[in-house]
Amino acid sequence: MDIVKEIRIAADRKLVWKAWTESERITQWFAPEAHIQPEVGGAFELYFNPGNKDVMSTKGCKFIRLNAPETLAFEWKGPDPFAAVMNEAGNLTVVEVVLEKLDGGTAVRLRHSGWGDSADFEQARAWHVEAWEQMLGSLKSSMEAGEGILCCQ
Repeated sequence: MDIVKEIRIAADRKLVWKAWTESERITQWFAPEAHIQPEVGGAFELYFNPGNKDVMSTKGCKFIRLNAPETLAFEWKGPDPFAAVMNEAGNLTVVEVVLEKLDGGTAVRLRHSGWGDSADFEQARAWHVEAWEQMLGSLKSSMEAGEGILCCQ
């Protein structure tokens, strides 16, 4: 079963798009280091432990769909405790983000698909349900605070 999350952000859709597709912006709210190449086949790499990019990262993940400023999708690797179940090439899950322009802001809809049926996958999925909630909250608070690089186009 897919994970589906939605949040409304009081920020322009183009700025929310940039928050997902620019390395220097995504590090303001998602991961401390990133390598983002916003093109199909381009890198979507987040490094949660920049001192060792081979652990706790999405190293090797790629964008699989981009339709600016509305939809992006990328491959996803889970944290190290779930690496054996979801981080092997050919067995990666997929995250799709849809940005809908609203009066006074943007609706962000996230769908994380590709989950298997095993108990290990269910544990990984349960962990991600909470993680995506926290991540979207971080995006919202970062965007709405209007601080730093996110404040300016």
